[in-house]
Amino acid sequence: MLQKQFADIIELIKQSRIAAIKAVNTELITLYWNIGEHISKRVESAEWGQSVVQELADYIQQNEPDLKGFSDKNLWRMKQFFEAYKDAPNLSPLVREISWTNNLTILGRAKSPEEKEFYLKLCIQEKYSKRELERQIDSGIFERVMIGNQKLSPLLREIHPNIINSFKDSYVFEFLNLPDPHSESDLQKGLIQQMKKFILELGKDFLFIGEEYKVQVGNRDFYIDLLFYHRGLQCLVAFELKKEKFEPEHLGKVNFYLEALDRDVKKENENPSIGVLLCKDKDSEVVEYALSRSLSPTMISEYRTQLPDKKLLQQKLHQLFENNNETE
Repeated sequence: MLQKQFADIIELIKQSRIAAIKAVNTELITLYWNIGEHISKRVESAEWGQSVVQELADYIQQNEPDLKGFSDKNLWRMKQFFEAYKDAPNLSPLVREISWTNNLTILGRAKSPEEKEFYLKLCIQEKYSKRELERQIDSGIFERVMIGNQKLSPLLREIHPNIINSFKDSYVFEFLNLPDPHSESDLQKGLIQQMKKFILELGKDFLFIGEEYKVQVGNRDFYIDLLFYHRGLQCLVAFELKKEKFEPEHLGKVNFYLEALDRDVKKENENPSIGVLLCKDKDSEVVEYALSRSLSPTMISEYRTQLPDKKLLQQKLHQLFENNNETE
């Protein structure tokens, strides 16, 4: 009994510490914002030039040597930071919820306001470290998720209204160091061994349930390669791995698994299961034909074993948007 009470007090201490750290970070970002605003307005009115900012940095160093992080370069970054978000009232509150280091990473690498908003929200949701954020930007997660959103079937959107940004058109497993060629068993074992990095690629709302998950239909046993639960969508997610190019018959197997999960595994309070058919490669036209008359809540994605070319991803996304505009 006492141990439970003691544990409750420890939890209170931890929660208070987290709240204190968050409050300090918010105040720090607000400080940098205010300094950036001050410098921006002085420079814009031609009161200050670049030499004045250097003089300010020297003045701070001479008069308050204990204050760190106020070099001329950092002061200019604060100005850039303020100017990037001053006309974006929907984004300025978000920047106060992540670290200054992650803010600088997004500021330096995200080009459009839409991309900045995507990474700001993702950082808040996933609580990325600097290394995790940089990896996600290197892997083109913004482009891959946006392409995935464009290819969500009407059925998936109807069954799962909150599905936006939950799945990708392609997944990147550069951390596996897989040989080429490799087997489906190699891929499965690698993902299990590197589960922490796999979850980073999927998103932290995914909870791993098991590999070779058994479902029994009739007198036969069938095995789902990887089974997850998605907290946000509140549903089971079955991953079927294919080392080869997508073939239409692959879809029937995933549909069978989803039916078995919904009938025999899904709980009453949970939403219908989703399938992800993960192939080494896919022909977009074949995928379109395969899904055109299908009511399957399945995403057909490809996986890569190396970081993608971001320029190619950007071109693909741009082309997809153009095609959608022409259709409309």
